[in-house]
Order: sequence, then structure tokens, then C-alpha cells
Amino acid sequence: ILSVLLTGVCQASWRPVVTGLVSSRGYRGDAPDDTKGDLIEIPLPPWEEKPDEPTAIKRRRLLYESRKRGMLENCILLSLFAKRYLNTMSEKQLLQYDRLINEPSNDWDIYYWATEAQPTPEVYQGDVMDLLKEFTKNRSHEQRLDAPSLEYLEKESH
Repeated sequence: ILSVLLTGVCQASWRPVVTGLVSSRGYRGDAPDDTKGDLIEIPLPPWEEKPDEPTAIKRRRLLYESRKRGMLENCILLSLFAKRYLNTMSEKQLLQYDRLINEPSNDWDIYYWATEAQPTPEVYQGDVMDLLKEFTKNRSHEQRLDAPSLEYLEKESH
């Protein structure tokens, strides 16, 4: 009975491949023949500077926005970066960081700029991007597998 059951389960798991139900289109990267006709552009509201926002609130908002990204890689990278640098950033640097993480519509762009896989557009180049690029290199070989817990916020508030 066990043999028949296992055979049935194994055959069922292969059935979609055999019958062609699995999509043949997968991630192909930037293939030259990809027209990107299947991409959907979702309009996003334009980034707006918040000049009257109190610094303490801005830091908290940026910390939250660093943690809640569209992709896990940036969630980990930016939340750890924010934990390390956000509380020491000047107003000018906070503005640069705000613009960097909120103006581009594609999180992959930020990731590619930080890892230097693609050149950073001039509008995002500055002190903060330099810090982020250096942080991304992880020269101290820290284990960066998850976003930091929020316990450190409680310690700072006491």
C-alpha cells in the first residue's frame, strides 16, 4: 500500500511538467529579445520632500520605510544600514536618504546602485550613497540574514 501511495504522489508531483501546465516563461534577465511587453507600469505618486517634518519623526519614518521594502534583499540591507547610520545623519543626509529610498519606483535599482552592479544616477550620488555602497561591501563579514529586531529601539528610548 505504501509503495502504491508513494508512486501516486511522485507521479502527481511530476504531472504538471508532463502535461505542460507549468509556465515556460521564467526569469530571463535582460535578454536581448525580451520586448518587456508583459511588464505593467504601476503609476506611483511622485516623491515629495517634507521640509516641516520634525527630525525625530523623519528618522522613525525612514527607519520604518527602510524595513518595509518591495524585496527582502533591500529590507535586510536598508534596515541594517538605517540601524547603524540613521541616528547620526545630518538633515542634509536624511534628505538624501529619504529621496534615495522613496523616489525610485523600482527597489532593484536601489539594490543595483548599492552593490555597484549599475552606475548610480547623479541625482542619488552623495554622502549617503557612498556610505551605503561601503556598508554593502560588508568588509567586517557580518552575518546579514535578516532585518534587525526592534529591541534596539527600546534601549535607545530609555
